[in-house]
Amino acid sequence: MMKRMGILAVCLFGLACVLGQVAGAGEALRGLATPGRLVVGLDDTFAPMGFRDTANNLVGFDIDLARAVGEELGLEIVFQPVEWSAKEMELAAKNIDCIWNGMSRTPDREENMTLSQDYLNNRLAIMIIPDIDITSLDQLAQYQVGTQAGSSALDAIKNNPVYAALGDNLHEYATYDECLLDMQAGRIQAMVVDVVLGQYKNNNLNGAFKFADVDFGDDFYAIGFRRDKNDNSANEELCRAVEQAIANIAKSGKGEQISRKWFGANLLLQMK
Repeated sequence: MMKRMGILAVCLFGLACVLGQVAGAGEALRGLATPGRLVVGLDDTFAPMGFRDTANNLVGFDIDLARAVGEELGLEIVFQPVEWSAKEMELAAKNIDCIWNGMSRTPDREENMTLSQDYLNNRLAIMIIPDIDITSLDQLAQYQVGTQAGSSALDAIKNNPVYAALGDNLHEYATYDECLLDMQAGRIQAMVVDVVLGQYKNNNLNGAFKFADVDFGDDFYAIGFRRDKNDNSANEELCRAVEQAIANIAKSGKGEQISRKWFGANLLLQMK
């Protein structure tokens, strides 16, 4: 009897050690500004990735996925709304640990951030008022066009020949919500926007707008962490840990469950 109790005690101790290692794994990550806490920077108006519901609670695909990662790594997840055009400064100042809110992969961000692998494929669409048609990008110059300042949509416009033709017809807004309000008011006729956001907003407006036959191409979402030009190992370590957590969530089926909740389909990409 004593021998059995001894074996049981050893087994329970071993199990406790394993669980302790899993639960505390996140606290050992050097890339965190505060041990045990991952501060996620986001634009809290970017539905359906991260936004506020009617009760002012933060909800969305990225919110649910980040919380699942927190459970996987044993980390407290803190969401910190930031001005999207100042997100890089917030990251560098260590006010946040990462940017995680439908952020597109761009060459500039690859150079200035430690980017995760892509986790979602989006598209940069052109949402327009119902009584016009746009079948080529150069037609945009005929209309008043809006998009969010500091966004990948704005980068795509600037990197396209249509940018020079747009001139003063291109309007930048602090948020896509403000851009949408101007389109509803008739001050602009088109907005360049992530299709996941555009579709979500348009569905909530009972299909008041439509999408042009052309767009600015695919747009892959990644999570952005700090980049230290002297020694980036801590940031790389944090990035890899989050990637592995997302991979585990995808394998468990929870990732698909979260995706179907917000998109009606599994759009979560597999981490390698």
